[in-house]
Amino acid sequence: MLYTLARSLMFKLDAETSHNLALGGMNLLSGVGLEQLIGSKPMHLPVEVMGLRFPNPVGLAAGLDKNASAVDGLAAMGFGFIEVGTVTPKPQSGNPKPRLFRLEDRQAIINRMGFNNDGVDQLLKNLENCRYDGILGINIGKNKDTPNAQANDDYLYCMRKVYSRASYITINISSPNTPGLRTLQFGESLNSLLDCMKTEQSKLSKVHGRYVPIALKIAPDMGPEEFELVAASLKAYEMDAVIATNTTLSRDGVEGCQWAEEAGGLSGAPVRNRSTAAIMALSKHLKGSVPIIGVGGITEGFDAAEKIQAGASLVQIYTGFIYQGPGLIRDSVKAIAEIR
Repeated sequence: MLYTLARSLMFKLDAETSHNLALGGMNLLSGVGLEQLIGSKPMHLPVEVMGLRFPNPVGLAAGLDKNASAVDGLAAMGFGFIEVGTVTPKPQSGNPKPRLFRLEDRQAIINRMGFNNDGVDQLLKNLENCRYDGILGINIGKNKDTPNAQANDDYLYCMRKVYSRASYITINISSPNTPGLRTLQFGESLNSLLDCMKTEQSKLSKVHGRYVPIALKIAPDMGPEEFELVAASLKAYEMDAVIATNTTLSRDGVEGCQWAEEAGGLSGAPVRNRSTAAIMALSKHLKGSVPIIGVGGITEGFDAAEKIQAGASLVQIYTGFIYQGPGLIRDSVKAIAEIR
């Protein structure tokens, strides 16, 4: 009930303002020991993926806490793991405002944030003050002004910076809001990126004395042949996981809604089937060789279980969490437990 009240108040504000206030509020409650008012401890449904032991398979997707400024507050919600970012080598302001739009009657969001973040050094400073000791993914990207020909350098820079702090690292090449970024998902560009990241991972694992898994986050807007090619690259370079999927450029399911014609990536309920289809396509080609983390359109427990049945080992939520609150985490864990 408290979350429902808080949401009704927040939704009276513009989307980005309420987003920032919500993060600050969760962290404030956690800081004074009152996080139990809106959250709970993670439900126990352990699973091992990427060589990591997760207390439950329901995590927070990247994008909600780009700068790792509210990790303790988010951790109090009951997530089995948390992914922060996307973070870039240099700070960048992102795209002009307004850039975040709620489509409330469809439980959806359109965003064109553009990797707005304070840079990787600030993210690491923020993490120094965190009490959270659970599984933490750090999602990395390239700066907008870095040409694609030098994109590998940005990803390597961020990887080296966050390696010692991350439980796993996610390579984000699938946001639709950085011009040209999605072209890195295909062909020689993808193979070159995966090759250099896996080579660097091997070096860093020796330097730091531990192996930090790498996941690749992909877009849902691919055809069957493209999913097959991506799966082949994932297997060839022995990637540790794939996250399926990011937001979509499609407007299926939101036709005629206010804001539907705004540029950006669509997330939430309308993406559910597209994301699940991507998981099924990848699962068909990967055959268990690379674990899949399913994300996109989870607004109730059934949706989370559906992604597991489609081939995912873990799931992440974001837009559904904004609309439903911490109860969605519990419902998702329970639904997954029922199909195990």
